[in-house]
Amino acid sequence: MSEYIVRPARSADIVGIRNLLQPLVEQRILLGKDLAVLYGAVQEFVVAEADGELIGCGALHVIWEDLGEVRTLLVREDWLHHGVGRGIVDRLEETARMLGLSRLFCLTFEVSFFGRRGYTPIGEQVVDPDVYSQLLRSGDAGVEEFLDLAHVKPNTLGNTRMLKVL
Repeated sequence: MSEYIVRPARSADIVGIRNLLQPLVEQRILLGKDLAVLYGAVQEFVVAEADGELIGCGALHVIWEDLGEVRTLLVREDWLHHGVGRGIVDRLEETARMLGLSRLFCLTFEVSFFGRRGYTPIGEQVVDPDVYSQLLRSGDAGVEEFLDLAHVKPNTLGNTRMLKVL
């Protein structure tokens, strides 16, 4: 394996991100995203790159003043267990701290991976009722997953909601 770097995504990376994402969508591990949505969120993404090829990606989405979400974290299968996922999460956490966030949420099947990085499973109420009512109006699927709303449960079955205090 050669060396890899983790860097901010560029618009030219979006088709590659979608191509990395597609096999996991087909396996129903991650939800698919339209290209327009990915382009609109390019500034949230970092990518891992080796020899000019994308080998992984992840995104940081700000949910609230102190709260963000690690989204769309994936590593190409031939690069699993080489520290790429850890490198991506470390970069996203660094960005979260620079933005002033103190908590990060994720919805994942990879409980042990996130657990080793200090994330713990969470229960129902993680924000106060006023913030909850404001978040209900966001219309963002990730926020709805964070809030554990009933209409998103079919998409999240088997996933674990986890939180890390930075």
